[in-house]
Amino acid sequence: MVTFLSVLLTIVSLVLIALVLLHKGKGGGLSNMFGGGVSSSLGGSAVVEKNLDRMTIVCGIIWSVCIVALGLLLKQT
Repeated sequence: MVTFLSVLLTIVSLVLIALVLLHKGKGGGLSNMFGGGVSSSLGGSAVVEKNLDRMTIVCGIIWSVCIVALGLLLKQT
C-alpha cells in the first residue's frame, strides 16, 4: 500500500506541476520576467481556464490525501 501511494504521489505531483505551469499569469511577479506579461490574442477561452482550475483543484486534493495517508501508514510501522 505504501508503494502504491508513493507512486501515485509522484505521478500526481508531476501532473500538478504541469497544471500549475499551464495557468495564465494574472499579474506581476515571475510570470512577467519570463514573458508572461505579454498579452496575446491567442489566449484560451474561459471554459478552458475553468476546466484547468478544476483539474488543478482535484489533483491538489488527491495529492493532499496521499500525503496524509502516507503519513498515517508510515507512523504505524
